[in-house]
Amino acid sequence: MLERQLERLVGESLHLDGAVHGGDINQAFGATTTSGRRLFIKANTHSPQGMFTAEAEGLCALGAVAGGCLVPEVVAVSEEPALLVLSWIERGRATQAYWKALGRGLAAQHRATRDTFGFEGDNFIGRTPQPNPSESDWVTFYRQHRIVFQQRLLHEQGRCSSSLDRLLDTFCDRMDEWLQTDEPPALLHGDLWGGNAMADASGGAVIYDPATYYGCREADLAMTELFGGFDSTFYAAYNEAYPLLPGYSERRDLYNLYHVLNHANLFGGGYSSQAEGILRRFL
Repeated sequence: MLERQLERLVGESLHLDGAVHGGDINQAFGATTTSGRRLFIKANTHSPQGMFTAEAEGLCALGAVAGGCLVPEVVAVSEEPALLVLSWIERGRATQAYWKALGRGLAAQHRATRDTFGFEGDNFIGRTPQPNPSESDWVTFYRQHRIVFQQRLLHEQGRCSSSLDRLLDTFCDRMDEWLQTDEPPALLHGDLWGGNAMADASGGAVIYDPATYYGCREADLAMTELFGGFDSTFYAAYNEAYPLLPGYSERRDLYNLYHVLNHANLFGGGYSSQAEGILRRFL
């Protein structure tokens, strides 16, 4: 059944090569067409409407940047059934050349700008909706469409303690003390942890599974530090290509607050306490 659906999408016969290890949201498969083209397939019978279309739009935006990181080519996308067909990229070894390429490529993508923060459409951060309306001011965007939005979701799930609620309200009132910026909106990957980047067979830097929007570039760099795993060569190459502004290390955790709140919404556990810990260091 899946093979027939995929054949209609890609326009030629194919054979599924088997399941591929991936994240906890989608099923993933490899496939080979009769013409010898290898494909990477993502499928989800319970995905939110528009999830794969939004991912495809993000990949296309990132892939259009000259000198940026490599991204899988979008071959086809379908919402009913929910399928995303990408070009297959063979995994290679993460050498020092790879880390340099990743840093320089990300810097190039961050130099892709537009006049407003947001994106052409809303998308997802994991399974969570991510609103991307156009805003001229970064603090307004981050406050309303990242922190307040996550706070509202926590309330809906009964996961927002009174102490976390008060801290978030205070942070939102005072956010411009820390996060005001004159830098232009940068094209972000949006979910750049170690599992969403890899070296290809030739050592090139590949990024995938984006939650793309135009935002403050420090948010992407902060996410790379949330779970670790990025070599110091990556940061040196990035800073050589596009130096970060002074004070980034102080602001980093305030950007990772968004992802910690999202994990609290997705998984519960100790993430709410982690969010409180971040906020108490500033408030």
